[in-house]
Amino acid sequence: MEILSFNTNPFGGVLVDPLTLPQDPQGFRSQLAYSMDEWIAEGYKVAWLEVPLDKSALVPVAVEAGFSYHHADESYLMMTNQLEQDSYIPPYATHYIGVGAVVVSENRELLVVSERYKFRGTRGPGYKLPGGALMPGEHLAEGIVREVLEETGIQSKFEALACFRHWHGYRYGKSDIYFVCRLSPLSHDITRQEEEIAECLWMPVDDFLEDPQIGNFNKSIVKAALDHPGISPGDIEGYGDPKRFEFFLPNQQV
Repeated sequence: MEILSFNTNPFGGVLVDPLTLPQDPQGFRSQLAYSMDEWIAEGYKVAWLEVPLDKSALVPVAVEAGFSYHHADESYLMMTNQLEQDSYIPPYATHYIGVGAVVVSENRELLVVSERYKFRGTRGPGYKLPGGALMPGEHLAEGIVREVLEETGIQSKFEALACFRHWHGYRYGKSDIYFVCRLSPLSHDITRQEEEIAECLWMPVDDFLEDPQIGNFNKSIVKAALDHPGISPGDIEGYGDPKRFEFFLPNQQV
């Protein structure tokens, strides 16, 4: 019997090749048992099994063999098995990443939005900063410029990272990091995203900071962006791929 095709990682892990997995659960049951005996004899610590969606019939067989769920996306389920007791299995991604924009015009007006679908208990229009979640593979500076344009129609330029907040127990019980960015407007005519945004306007900064219906969190992050220079995009020697790396450093300009 042939062992399942696999690669290894530097941590003693076996990474089964998902493209070579059989379709037949019975054949997979025998091959998996044989492979696990071989991996254990060779001293491997953890087996990683990626099961494509079109081979989901293999999942119950893997569970029988001691595999457990690690994570999943739209096209596969990742499972793991500790071949060596108490071996370390790194957790999957645990955080959401969001961005918010402090966009202030030369007339000291702040770009704000009121979302169409608000949290329960929100008083009044619930004005807040434009922004949203980053897309996979998207830099902070790119993502916030995109979000501002999508929600408000305003073209903008990223200036600096002003502050961020970190909280737990967010969507699906995961944690969330929210970066507040300072941007300068390159246009001023608003085109509202009707699907998500109920209202969008330029509001005098002082009106925003004095409005009793706007929460302390939103006021605090706007003050942070206005009162401090923040940190700007910069470069670090040896990390030259701009598509992969993004750094924010003090005393550097875009």
